[in-house]
Amino acid sequence: MPETEDVERAMSPDTWLGAVIGLAAGLAGAKLAGWTQLPWLVLLFPALSLILAGFLLHRRLAVLLQSARETMRRADAMRTTALTDGLTGLENRVGFRAALGELVEELVEDEQVMLLRIDLRRFHAIKSALGSSNCDKLLVETAKRLRAFGGDDRALARLAAGEFALAGKTRSASAANDLAKEVYDALAGPLRIGGKLIDDGAAIGTALLPAHAATPEDLVEAAELALAQANAGSLRQPLSYDRSMTRARIERREIEDELRGAIMKDELSIYFQPIIDLSTGRIRAFEALVRWFHPERGELVPDQFIPVAEDSGLIITLGNWITARAARAAASWPQDVQLAINLSPVQIRAPGAALGLLNALRDARLDPARLELEVTESLFTEDDPNIAVFMADMGREGVSFSLDDFGMGSSSLHYIHRYPFRAIKVDRSFISGPRIGRESEAIVRAVAEMGATLNMEVVAEGLETIEQVQKAQQTGCTLGQGYYFSRAVPDYLAVMLLSQESQAGARIAV
Repeated sequence: MPETEDVERAMSPDTWLGAVIGLAAGLAGAKLAGWTQLPWLVLLFPALSLILAGFLLHRRLAVLLQSARETMRRADAMRTTALTDGLTGLENRVGFRAALGELVEELVEDEQVMLLRIDLRRFHAIKSALGSSNCDKLLVETAKRLRAFGGDDRALARLAAGEFALAGKTRSASAANDLAKEVYDALAGPLRIGGKLIDDGAAIGTALLPAHAATPEDLVEAAELALAQANAGSLRQPLSYDRSMTRARIERREIEDELRGAIMKDELSIYFQPIIDLSTGRIRAFEALVRWFHPERGELVPDQFIPVAEDSGLIITLGNWITARAARAAASWPQDVQLAINLSPVQIRAPGAALGLLNALRDARLDPARLELEVTESLFTEDDPNIAVFMADMGREGVSFSLDDFGMGSSSLHYIHRYPFRAIKVDRSFISGPRIGRESEAIVRAVAEMGATLNMEVVAEGLETIEQVQKAQQTGCTLGQGYYFSRAVPDYLAVMLLSQESQAGARIAV
């Protein structure tokens, strides 16, 4: 700022000292020229007063200028901090939204703004396994790899946890897709952190403006929808936004609202499917299954509303409702008949999960030892310490656990060794799937032998024919479940099945 420099130079101490010397010399010269002493003093004091006032003004202005410069420096630093992620040095969510808005404003004809939403897979599980410090190294390395795709017309950001974003200008959808593929491949490259190899990569959802959205806010939502689909699907590749995703989200929101109302109005139903002892043919347990008979949509299967409940957090309320209703029905059964209930991973990880379920049992006056909670391997993918706490709390009350869909994951044996399971449910694909044969029979037999050694029940799911029942018996399964015995039925029909069984030792045919 040239004007500021001129002011500072004019007000410097050297300038003022020169003025004083010049004035004194001038007055002295005037005295030698014949002036009397009195006029000289009359001139001297006002002059010195003006010089002193000017000097004090200079000092004040200098302080104000320095303060202004410091204030501007701090403001710039605060602005940078407010817009930057402190760990990676990339923009944060606020900074990215501002940069995205600028990119949209600067668009010219034939240009589009591309947005890539990036989510590191299994980030929370990796953080639990490696610890916070090593997880920070993973984030820093991810940012480093993303910087290779930066540029003057692009914005990079870490939005939250393991979520990143990249935005920039592009001329075509194909160019945006090519970039997304390059980013995907770059993040898929393995790296070693904390002595462990990390190769989970990232899920990527992409969207374009104006092709997919009219505003930056709509663009962000479109990319988020694509990312959600990429995370949920099994395809390991970037996923571009499609308008059907918006329709699906609207429908999910409608189902969420209607499900909330259905729980409050007690409009859901609990059905019970028997689990049969293959050696005696008697009912050993009933699995509780929720049914929703929607007044307009008809019957909705759990796969249509359970994921919505999990995403919205309603699964906690729904799970407690299912437990309470099922426990009240089971309280009237014979004491040797157990109640089996499926638990969502979201339920178990929720604070106070054990307390909610135990309260439901207490209100129904059902002995906790008669409850068996079925969990799948997906529960353990994030290695959440709350899981072990939950299982320990419920186990102390007498509740038992079974591992459902055994054989579909890659680490089931590890979980059986680590957690106190009472039963294993062999996935139906090994019993009635299209690829059953000698190999699947050998797997079921090995599981049954392991169960016998560990004193665990082995349940064959999906039994639909007498041949499948006999095969399950021959391979060593102890319990069976499927349409051959019975479909899931309302509570009064479950009581009827138990009543028929008790009459003259009747049993369901095996």
